Amino acid sequence: MLRRSIKMAMPKKNKMMNRGAAIASICFALFFFIILARFIYIQMTGTVDGQVLAAKANEQYQSKKTLEAKRGSILDRNGNVIAEDTSVYKLIAIMSKKMTVDPKHPMHVVNKEETAKELSKVIAMSESEILKRLNAKDAFQVEFGKAGKDISFTTKEKIEKLKLPGIAFEKDTKRYYPNGMFASNLIGYARLDEATKDMSGVMGLEKTLNKFLKEKDGYVTYNSDRSGWALPNSKEDIVAPKDGKNVTLTIDQKIQAFLEESMTQVAKKYKPKKIIATVVDPKTGKVLAMGQRPSFNLNELDITNYNNDVISYAFEPGSTMKIFTLAAAIQEGVYQGADKYQSGTYKVGGGFVRDHNNGNGWGKIDFHQGVLRSSNVAFAKLAKEKLGFTRYEQYLQKFHFYDKTGIDLPNEASSKINYRYEYDKASTAYGQASAITPIQQIEAATAVANGGTMMKPYVIDHITDPNTNKTILQHEPTVAGKPISSETAKEVRNILGEVVSSKIGTGRPYQIKGFDVAGKTGTGQIGGGGGYLRGRNDYVFSFMGMAPKDDPKLLVYVAVQQPQLSETETGSAPVSQIFNPVMKNSLLYLNIEPTQTEDKKADNQKVKQETMPSFLDLEVKRAETEVKSKKLTPVVIGDGFSIKRQWPSAGSEFSESQKVFLRTAGKTIKMPDMTGWSRREVLQYASISGLHIETKGHGYAVKQSVKSGTEISEKVVTVTFKSLN
Repeated sequence: MLRRSIKMAMPKKNKMMNRGAAIASICFALFFFIILARFIYIQMTGTVDGQVLAAKANEQYQSKKTLEAKRGSILDRNGNVIAEDTSVYKLIAIMSKKMTVDPKHPMHVVNKEETAKELSKVIAMSESEILKRLNAKDAFQVEFGKAGKDISFTTKEKIEKLKLPGIAFEKDTKRYYPNGMFASNLIGYARLDEATKDMSGVMGLEKTLNKFLKEKDGYVTYNSDRSGWALPNSKEDIVAPKDGKNVTLTIDQKIQAFLEESMTQVAKKYKPKKIIATVVDPKTGKVLAMGQRPSFNLNELDITNYNNDVISYAFEPGSTMKIFTLAAAIQEGVYQGADKYQSGTYKVGGGFVRDHNNGNGWGKIDFHQGVLRSSNVAFAKLAKEKLGFTRYEQYLQKFHFYDKTGIDLPNEASSKINYRYEYDKASTAYGQASAITPIQQIEAATAVANGGTMMKPYVIDHITDPNTNKTILQHEPTVAGKPISSETAKEVRNILGEVVSSKIGTGRPYQIKGFDVAGKTGTGQIGGGGGYLRGRNDYVFSFMGMAPKDDPKLLVYVAVQQPQLSETETGSAPVSQIFNPVMKNSLLYLNIEPTQTEDKKADNQKVKQETMPSFLDLEVKRAETEVKSKKLTPVVIGDGFSIKRQWPSAGSEFSESQKVFLRTAGKTIKMPDMTGWSRREVLQYASISGLHIETKGHGYAVKQSVKSGTEISEKVVTVTFKSLN
C-alpha cells in the first residue's frame, strides 16, 4: 500500500515542455548554422556588408604622417632670394588642467596674471588683453590673434626662456620676403589659407606663376597601435613631397635696391601722387629693376595700389614721345636740323600747338635747336609737314604703340592712340592726346639704344624643378621689330646726347660725371574736370635715358606724377634724383667703363676684374695672406686648420676690397663685426656658416644682436640695416 501511494504521488511528464525544448533546440541549431555560414563567407570573401574587412582593419590601425613640401622660391638673376618659405610659430596657451599629469611639471597655465604680465613684454598685446583671453570660460586652449601669429624663431626663444607653464607653440609656414619693400607690385604675394593650410599666390608673379611655384605635400603611412605608435616590422608606404618650382627673374637685386632707395627718398621729400621707374638691358630686353610708389612691404601687406603701374598705367607721356617722332623723321630722310621754322605757336586743324614756354617760343630757330629746347611746334611740324600724318602713323605701328608688348606679366594695359583729328595727330607727335604705358615706351626705346633692333621686355629668365634639377622653362631675348636702321639709331642717340650736354638742352640736370648720357625729358599733362589740370605741379615729369651714349648698356625710365615742388624747383628735380644715382650706381656696379676720359681719374670708381683663385685645402694663415694679396678682405669661419669652403667660388669674377668667406671644418664660430656689411654679404655669411641670421631694415648693417668676438652656439643673430645717405 505504501509503495502504491508513492507511485501515485509522482507527477506526469509535460508533453508541452518536451515540444518547447525541441523547438528551442531546432532554433539554436539554425542560429548556429547561420553564424557558421556567415563566418565561412567572411573567411572566403574578406568582406562585410560590401566592405573589405582588411581595409577596415587598416583604417583602424593605420597612421598617416604628412611630409611637408616647400613652395618654390623666387630668385633674382644672381640667385639671391626674393621670396621663400620660412618657418614661423603660433603662440597658444593650454588652459585645461587635464593636460597636467605631474603637478610638479604643470602643462597648463597656472598663474594667469604672471603669464599675462610676462607675455606682454614680448608680444604686441597689452597685459589686460592677454589676461582677458586667459580668463575665457571653459577654454581648453586660447590663442592671441595677430599678436600671437607669425612669431619668429628669435621671439619664440625669448618666450621659452620665460618658462611659463602652459605656453606652447605650433609650427607653421609663412611666405617670407627678405627685402621687404622690393619690386612689390611686380612680385606680389602668396597667402596661407588657415583652414586648408594651402599656400596660394594672391597677386603679381606669385599669382601668375602659382601653378609652377605651388608645392605638393607627401605622406608616409604605417601600421600602428591604438596609441598611434608604429608596430614592429610594419611596412611603410611613402609618397615623396614635391617642392614647387624655383623661378629665376631677370631682376638684379643690387640695381633694384638702388632704385628702391632713390624712390623712397624722393617720395619722402616731394610727396608725389605716383613714381614709376624701370631699368632695362636694351640689348636683351631683360628688366633689371621695376618699381613704383606708392608701394608696400611684402611682409606687412599695407597695400594701397594693387596695380603694377609700369605695365598697367597708360597716360600721356609728354616729350619723351619726341624720341620716336625724331627717329621716324631721320629714318625717312626728312629731318634737316639746319632748316629754320617759326617757334612759339603753330595752327593745326582747329587748334594751336604751343611751345612749353607759354607759346612764346624762341623766335625763328633751326629744327636742331628746336629738338634741344623740346619745342612742341618743331615736332608738330615734323609730323605734319615733313613726314605727313599717314607716314607718321606707320611709325607708331612700327614702334608698336598700338600693341601691347606681351611682357610676361599679368594685366598689361592697352594704349589709346587718338588719331582721328589733325590736332590730335599733331599732339601725339609731341606726347599729348594719346595715352601709352611706360613699358611700351621702354620697348620702343630699345630700338634707339640697340642699333635699331627693338627688343621685347621680359622679367622671367627661367624656371627650374628642384626635385629633378631640370630647367622646365627658359626665356631668351626676343626681337620685337626693327623700326629704324642702326645709322638712324646712332644719329638719334647723338642728338639726345646733346639734349643732355648742351647749354640749351632740357636734359642738362641728367648729366652724370664720367658717363655720356643720351635722353629726353617729358612733361605730360594730366586730364581732369573736362580738360587738363593747370596747377604748377599738375604734370607727369619724366626722363627716358640711356648710357653710355655710344653703346648703351642700360635704359632707365623714370616718371614722377604731381610732386610738391618748391618755387625754385622744376619737374626735373625729383626725376633726376632717381635717374642719376640709379644710372650711375648701376653702371659702376656692372663695371661699365666711364666714357668721359677726363673724368676717369676723378671718379676712380671703376675696379679691375680678376678671376677668383681657389683657397681650398690651404692652411688658414696662408689662405688669409693670399686673399689679402689680391686686395680682398678675408673672413674666416670656424676654428679649423684648413679651408673647406669659400665664397666667391673659384673662377668667378670679383672686385677689389670684396669680402671672401673662408669656411673651415672647425665647429667653433666667433661672431664677426658686420658693421657696414651689405645685406647680400650678411646673408651669404649665414649661408656658408650655417647660422640663423635674421635681418631688419634696409641698406647696410649698423647693429648686431651678438657682439663681435662672441662664440656662437646655435644662437639666432639679428642684424639691423639702415640706409646710408
